[in-house]
Amino acid sequence: MADFSCTTSFLIYPSIFFILFFSTINHHYHFNPFSYDISNQTKNSREDYSVLLNSPTSSPALGFHNGSFVSSGEQKKSQIEILEEGLARARAAIRSASRFRRSTSNRTESYVPRGSVYRNPYAFHQSHIEMQKRFRVWPYREGDPPLFHKGPLNSIYAIEGQFIDEFESVISPFLARHPDEALAFFLPVSVVNIIEYVYKPYIDYSRKRLQNIVKDYIDLVSTRYPYWNRSNGADHFLISCHDWAPDVSAADPKLFKHFIRVLCNANSSEGFHPARDVSLPEMFLHIGVLGQPQQGQPPNKRSILAFFSGGEHGDVRKLLFKYWKQKDNDILVYQYLPKTLNYAKLIGQSKFCLCPSGYEVASPRLVESILTGCVPVIISDHYELPFSDVLNWSKFSVYIPVAKISEIKTILQEISDEEYLRKQRRVLQVQRHFVLNRPATPYDIMHMVMHSVWLRRLNPRLSLD
Repeated sequence: MADFSCTTSFLIYPSIFFILFFSTINHHYHFNPFSYDISNQTKNSREDYSVLLNSPTSSPALGFHNGSFVSSGEQKKSQIEILEEGLARARAAIRSASRFRRSTSNRTESYVPRGSVYRNPYAFHQSHIEMQKRFRVWPYREGDPPLFHKGPLNSIYAIEGQFIDEFESVISPFLARHPDEALAFFLPVSVVNIIEYVYKPYIDYSRKRLQNIVKDYIDLVSTRYPYWNRSNGADHFLISCHDWAPDVSAADPKLFKHFIRVLCNANSSEGFHPARDVSLPEMFLHIGVLGQPQQGQPPNKRSILAFFSGGEHGDVRKLLFKYWKQKDNDILVYQYLPKTLNYAKLIGQSKFCLCPSGYEVASPRLVESILTGCVPVIISDHYELPFSDVLNWSKFSVYIPVAKISEIKTILQEISDEEYLRKQRRVLQVQRHFVLNRPATPYDIMHMVMHSVWLRRLNPRLSLD
């Protein structure tokens, strides 16, 4: 059987969600959820867990009038104070839901998370309710397409452009009416388009031009508005699926120290910080098609033990091909799929779908396998899996360390039929979290990504001064 203790993504992932609602944390990481050093413009928010969860839970009725928040008693409060009071109430509500195993909402909920696929379904449900109620984002309006406000809507980097396009629409439920209402601020930068329009024809692979464009944008908005300087970027985020995206912050680590990077390339060995950054699922979208569940075969008609087809991208796949490329009738591994075979049909006939790293840790095969009802087999030693704050990946997937690639067949054959059926049912259960809807709908992939950002904004508290 696969040993889940081999991967940080499953058992020792420093879950912000757990830290918010439980008094103990994994000391292997020595993680303090209030470790943001907010310099001289905001207070250092190193606060005890009990202080956080015992924050004020009530305040006067509030309204937004002429650019200012006003209480029912006409006493003006600073925008930050109002926002932080709302977050304090959210933290208290989430803690209560976790403690009493009961969520509260003022409307009928379309979905109620339950089951072992969730680390804490009650806390997650209440947190999602609070997010829908309170979490508003202000996308900066500076900059012109195609480098800003526009991204790819199809192919392998589509999730980046889909998010940018969602924020550019007027119907996103997360849009703030005014920046003073926002709990987070979105930098509408498309790394994919910067590579496409600035780096072609390729002269070199230096990241300097990319880094300069993003830094110049931050300089512009931080000079024009108070929001970046107020938090040193701790409530600002960028979304990108390009392999180069993590390098955006490499040229000026101090500037990006608190900045939230939402990345497909979530490699913990290359500077991805799961306590601050967000892992973004990679999706391959064909033109005019959104990521939706596909009709695979029922478990009793899935005759293929495991399947993979893809290019020889990176060392992990080279090792996979060395041991398994067209060498076994149960472990079907192809570099180039014969024209007589159908990729989607093969996934639908497979019990397990191999998801090895490519040039980078993420792969669209993870989402493909889930949407087709195929149990994903994650072959990557440093991949911080999406939504690990709330999803327990060990319940619906299999992890195989790169060093055990030669043992894939033995590991999968040792999984009993009963365990496979449990995992496969749970794959179907989590499908809703990997479906792309436009506009976004509760608990879909966009809401789940935004929930990950919401959790990282929920932890640090900005100054009330």
